[in-house]
Amino acid sequence: MKFSIVIPNYNYGRFIGKAIASALAVEWPDLEVIVVDDGSTDNSREVIESFGAKVTAIFQPNGTQRVACNTGFARSAGDAVIFLDSDDVLMPSVAREVAAVWSDRVSKVQFQMMRIDREGQPTGRVFPLYMPMPTPDLIRAWVTETSAYPTPPGSGNVYSRKFLEKIFPLDELCGPAADSACLSVAPFLGDVVTIRKPLVQYRSHGLNDSNLLTNHARFSREVARAQARWKFACKTAQDSGLSLSETSLFKSLHLLQLRVASLRVDPTLHPLVDDSRLRAMCDTVQVVWSFPIASIYRRLIIGGWALLTLAAPKPLAMRLIALRFAQR
Repeated sequence: MKFSIVIPNYNYGRFIGKAIASALAVEWPDLEVIVVDDGSTDNSREVIESFGAKVTAIFQPNGTQRVACNTGFARSAGDAVIFLDSDDVLMPSVAREVAAVWSDRVSKVQFQMMRIDREGQPTGRVFPLYMPMPTPDLIRAWVTETSAYPTPPGSGNVYSRKFLEKIFPLDELCGPAADSACLSVAPFLGDVVTIRKPLVQYRSHGLNDSNLLTNHARFSREVARAQARWKFACKTAQDSGLSLSETSLFKSLHLLQLRVASLRVDPTLHPLVDDSRLRAMCDTVQVVWSFPIASIYRRLIIGGWALLTLAAPKPLAMRLIALRFAQR
């Protein structure tokens, strides 16, 4: 079994060296590391070239992470592929742990991520919590009903090559990020297998694309991405003989929170047609009552936050949004 670690990079010269070093330190005999620099203007090239022939280095004009991942996957040869964000750090045991649960039915193996700070020090937080422990059949049922399932972002997943070959190269309909399309369709094209232990470190440094508070327009962007991701999943499932409902998108607890923030921060940018604060309130009650993935305690907490944020005056609503989405 061969592992390919593809590292897309754009202007993360201060972190990319740690990411490459962690990939090279993965304990597995058949391993390749491919670094795709997507038109960086900082010192990334110097850092990447310092690893010499240990890595396959590709330098291309800026085209988005999706384009960089397309390039890296096309150059890879592994049976299992990891798209490692250039500010994250793999743990040495990741390949052994994944190989232990691998089978021909797998589309992806997912695991937990350990948060580290800018300097690489653990913050003590691990996510996702995977409560309850998801099985492949549960994940398929959850995502069919609600468009959502517990999953980490990019670096927390290892994909089967056979699965990726069915959807790559990713086109612009999938958006600028590569993980959106991969995460959305994995349950429909194979088994999603979960390992409940951290096998990668997720670096929080304030400039993460996932830090929504640095640019409030990102809330509407994330809602639009979720909509595009689900449409892609519906099309892929239909091509495989499955039928999904587009209304499932409104049953997601995670998307509900993004919708609430988008509707309050700047409703003129909100991308969902016919969505409103009143509809979001009604959906909150439905999601709290029926969302199968989260505990009732978590559903009540988030439901209360959503209703209060939707009803509150704008200044209080903005404080509630900041409280909810602050990175820790």
